[in-house]
Amino acid sequence: MATPSKLRRTTDQRKALLRDLITDLIINDRIMTTEAKAKSLQRLADEMVTLAKENTLASRRKAAQTVRFEEVKDGQNALQKLFNEIAPRYADRNGGYTRIIKTVPRRGDAAPMAIIEFI
Repeated sequence: MATPSKLRRTTDQRKALLRDLITDLIINDRIMTTEAKAKSLQRLADEMVTLAKENTLASRRKAAQTVRFEEVKDGQNALQKLFNEIAPRYADRNGGYTRIIKTVPRRGDAAPMAIIEFI
C-alpha cells in the first residue's frame, strides 16, 4: 500500500485537517475536496468505520481521539452518528466503505477535485 500524502503540511496541521474532514464526512455523508485530501481521508474514514463496527469502549475512545464533537442534530454528535447510524450500515461489509468520484478541476487554481462519500 502506498504511503499517505503529507499534503504539504506539518504533522499537527495535517492531523487537524484530517480530523475536520472526517468529522464533516460523518455529518454530511459526502464532501467535495481535492483528490489528494480525499485519498488521505479515505484511509482514515475506513479505519473509523472499522472501529465503529467493533462497538467497544476502547474503540469509542480511540475514535473519539480523531472525530470532533460537533453536533449533528438534537443532542447527537458526530461520534454518536458514526457508531449508531453509519456502522450498522456496513455490518456485513469487510472494507471499502467510501468511494472517491473525480470531478472537474477547481476554477481558481485548476486543482483536481473529487467527491468522497460513504457507499
